[in-house]
Amino acid sequence: MDDIVKQAIAKWPGVPNCHGWLGLDARGNWYMRDDRVQALGWFASGVPGCKGSLLQHDKLIAFIGRNYAADALGQWFFQNGPQRVYVELEATPLIWRVQPNLSLRDHIGRPARVQGGLVDEQGYLYLLTDTGFGLVHTQDVALAAEPIEQGLWQVQEVMQADLPNRYGYQKSPQLLYKK
Repeated sequence: MDDIVKQAIAKWPGVPNCHGWLGLDARGNWYMRDDRVQALGWFASGVPGCKGSLLQHDKLIAFIGRNYAADALGQWFFQNGPQRVYVELEATPLIWRVQPNLSLRDHIGRPARVQGGLVDEQGYLYLLTDTGFGLVHTQDVALAAEPIEQGLWQVQEVMQADLPNRYGYQKSPQLLYKK
């Protein structure tokens, strides 16, 4: 977490949390979701326009990445100064990018080592690593096939609906918050 963020938390304790305004899609892209977009539906609902506006500002994306974490309930958030901005997930909290040398980085750029893999009923590939659990980016599945075929990454079958409970994350903190 950035030092400036830690200082803001100390200076302004008790700032209310923010829900529904930031989303992470299955390709590791961040989206801003205003009230109008949120009214269209849940981030991962598939309703046209419900994702919001794609963030493209590199410094803002890097700032979000440096201050991206999870709370004890498995809700992922971006600590924006003194305010927690909870993230709506289309798939998983991390999106893995497989590098040409078969090393792994998450959507933020942090390296990780594979501990195991899962394939769901739709054929999506997930990896459990030393830094967390996430979905393999669809463009990298062909690269990921090589270590799987070589027996370097062991893969099990799983039901997609079981993943959040099994790996302790909330896809929609906003829905949890509204309960």
